[in-house]
Amino acid sequence: MDELTLTLLVIFVLLIASAFFSGSETALTAVSRPAMHQLEQDGSHRAKRVNRLIATRDRLIGALLLGNNMVNILASSLATGAMVALFGDAGIAYATIGMTVIVVMFGEVLPKTYAIYNVNKVALFVSGPVTVVTELLGPLVKAIEVVARLFFRLFGAKYATDVSIETAMMELRGAIEVHTSQDEVQEERRMLRSILELGDVEVGEVMTHRKSTITIDADLPPAEIVDQILGSPFTRIPLWRGDADNIIGVVHAKDVLRAVRALGGELDSLDVAELAADPWFIPDSTTLLEQLQAFRARREHFALVVDEYGALMGVVTLEDILEEIVGDIADEHDVTVAGVRPQTDGSFVVDGSVTIRDLNRQFEWRLPDDQATTIAGLLLHESRQIPNVGQVFRFYGFRFEVVRRQRNQITTIRILPPSTVVEE
Repeated sequence: MDELTLTLLVIFVLLIASAFFSGSETALTAVSRPAMHQLEQDGSHRAKRVNRLIATRDRLIGALLLGNNMVNILASSLATGAMVALFGDAGIAYATIGMTVIVVMFGEVLPKTYAIYNVNKVALFVSGPVTVVTELLGPLVKAIEVVARLFFRLFGAKYATDVSIETAMMELRGAIEVHTSQDEVQEERRMLRSILELGDVEVGEVMTHRKSTITIDADLPPAEIVDQILGSPFTRIPLWRGDADNIIGVVHAKDVLRAVRALGGELDSLDVAELAADPWFIPDSTTLLEQLQAFRARREHFALVVDEYGALMGVVTLEDILEEIVGDIADEHDVTVAGVRPQTDGSFVVDGSVTIRDLNRQFEWRLPDDQATTIAGLLLHESRQIPNVGQVFRFYGFRFEVVRRQRNQITTIRILPPSTVVEE
């Protein structure tokens, strides 16, 4: 084998090494950490190596860049020497042009393109060789890190920052939203998004308002109280005495039925107030995450929501929080309430009491819910008035038309989303 053939063979091997370093860098920097973590939990040794490598990402990048530059420079030097031997001084230009095209195409573009479309597969495949390379080049990479840190400090820049909880949550939200075009995971995306928002939503936004709750006067005759309990779709009912805001306890329908049976049906001697549990009051500013943890800690499913003045605002249950994650959970005793009715023209006739969060979650809208909880409240907030029937407003790209109003309360609104709004 002559010297030129040997040189070309060495250059070919170096180009393969260059492609390996380029593809490994792309794969290991873009690899899915959740996927690798799950594979490691399932017993994959290659995934374990990948996780060890990306745990020290600065050292990994340093080793790969060092190795890549070494083989590229060496290949270019050998090619220049071979071309000078063949063509004289003109060989320098030939080698520069030729190696630039070859290195860019076969050492950079092709391996990186393949790696970016097969990230996890390539990362697992190269984890072993890259681990060996990082060990061999470790001392030199450490020296480079020291120099890099000195330069960062010289210019007052941070070399590395810890990942904050806000950054981690943002990454999770981004990972969920990146799949918005896939209809088959739409329901899963809604649930995951709701879980991440539990710490941002207050119980006042999901509670059952006091006007929709059922409370019972504890001073009523026992028979009438039992009739109201049996006629209610709820199992836990607040009792009040003297004033509707004076809640003295929460009675469970099952406890009442047990007491009725124990008395042999003699309701005159039944004292429902004695069967009631102590009421649990919580402020309306409590977040759903805090309330969910409180429900679990107290082993209770029912709480009374009060405002800053101590006035009763409504009730919140464990089911309310779960429905915030998985959607409405209806059983045979629930009262079905019509809330949203799609129209043939693409609009929606919506009850004013429907919450903005439910609309956003159902139709992938982005209506703000920081100033108002219900769609009627949003219309009042944005219009700064109590509109009349037939009035039309445009906010956030939507068209709102007041369809029905009862006294000062907006009860029905027609909404046209941005995709169906036309200029008048």
